[in-house]
Amino acid sequence: MPADQLTALDATFLELEEDDEGALMHIGAALVFDPLPGGGAPTIDQVREHVAVHLDRLPRYRQKLTKPRTGGFAWPSWERDPRFELDAHIRHATLPAPGDEADLLDWISDYYSHRLDRSRPLWEIALLDGLARDGWALVWKTHHCVADGVGSVGAVNLLLDTEAGDAERPAAGGAARDARPQRSLPRPPGGVRWTANAGMTVARAGTHALLHPREALERSRAVVDLLVRDELVAAPRTSLNEPIGATRRVAAVHAGREQFEAIRADLGGKLNDVVLYAATGGLRALLLERDEELPQQGLRAMVPVNVRPTGGGVELGNRVSSMFVELPVAEADPRRRYERIRAASERHKTGGQAQAAGALIGMTELAPPMLHAGLARMLYASRLFNVTITNVPGPAQRVSSFGAPMTDIVPIVPLAADHAVGIAVISYVGKMTFGLNADRASVPDLGVLADGIAQSVSELAALVLRSRRSRAPRA
Repeated sequence: MPADQLTALDATFLELEEDDEGALMHIGAALVFDPLPGGGAPTIDQVREHVAVHLDRLPRYRQKLTKPRTGGFAWPSWERDPRFELDAHIRHATLPAPGDEADLLDWISDYYSHRLDRSRPLWEIALLDGLARDGWALVWKTHHCVADGVGSVGAVNLLLDTEAGDAERPAAGGAARDARPQRSLPRPPGGVRWTANAGMTVARAGTHALLHPREALERSRAVVDLLVRDELVAAPRTSLNEPIGATRRVAAVHAGREQFEAIRADLGGKLNDVVLYAATGGLRALLLERDEELPQQGLRAMVPVNVRPTGGGVELGNRVSSMFVELPVAEADPRRRYERIRAASERHKTGGQAQAAGALIGMTELAPPMLHAGLARMLYASRLFNVTITNVPGPAQRVSSFGAPMTDIVPIVPLAADHAVGIAVISYVGKMTFGLNADRASVPDLGVLADGIAQSVSELAALVLRSRRSRAPRA
């Protein structure tokens, strides 16, 4: 497949938008900063000039789709936009007073309610000043067909890096920077290209199965298990899975990472198990507030899994698979709820579910674009899962832009059709931030979910504290 052609997975996120007006498939984050050393925020010209210096390190950000919609015999490709205008992608706005977090969340709720223009490169940045205490923010929006969560974090790090000498560093992926426009080799007609790609995919899969029969058998079993567990046995129907509109409501929950680490160390499991526990408690609180019967089998969460090799450079596109984890919202006891989440996560990992989901996604590449939209709907149907929960590692050390330290990140995960709530979590220095993205009309009670997440972290931290005190030797 040509390097500039969308993969079937990349194209899926375009198709989900085309199928439903309420689906907005862009990802993003609000990056919040302290004032500059001299006070206030950078000017819009400074931000544009800084991004312009770094933009050649990410050529995709100067490229647009060859056609705005999917279908036909070939996926769209990326081509350099001859009318690219940086000023149109980086805008300035001022937050109304008093500029506190509630005002910020209200502003970004509107910002993420608008689709990106497919006739241009699919990204935007807003410089937002007027935040409380003289702060400012950069609010980022990128279409999911360009990058997944991990890739977009890497892209933001590249474009906003202001350390001295960074302009001389190698480009993403290790190649030397080259500001010259890159020429693409001539491509065969779309129908021929798809046939060749499908044939190569089948050939590679067949050869690998012959050379690795045990792995092929295990993968086949995992695919069957995924289909039986998570498609034939449907996710429960709840008020979280009704038709949605395109207007969003965004909330944020902040917690100390040390709390999560203490819980993980005392109760076992992974940090992501604590994240899932907090989300489970919030969703339980929301359903209880709505007087809704709690599904005994649990809600089903789609948990994206990064499949990039470690140690690589920034890689755009989508390199992600999924796990489907049952969230025991009907379990009232905090310790048992955590143990069930931990067991479910471990079961799906050892059962190869992420590999199975990846294999299913790979199978969709065999379908021509004209037929692929139906498969895309199946992969993101409310029958398969109730809610997306994604946990992306952010910078481990404090970063700055224009000499101003970044104090917070509020991440956003997109909503597919019939999915009223999405939860994105990002770590930064000693903080864990939950970004809650919801359909505005069907989730007027988003604050209940936010309070439930915060309460769940507190109750589990208190449980750990009581456990430690009971084990401490008496004087």
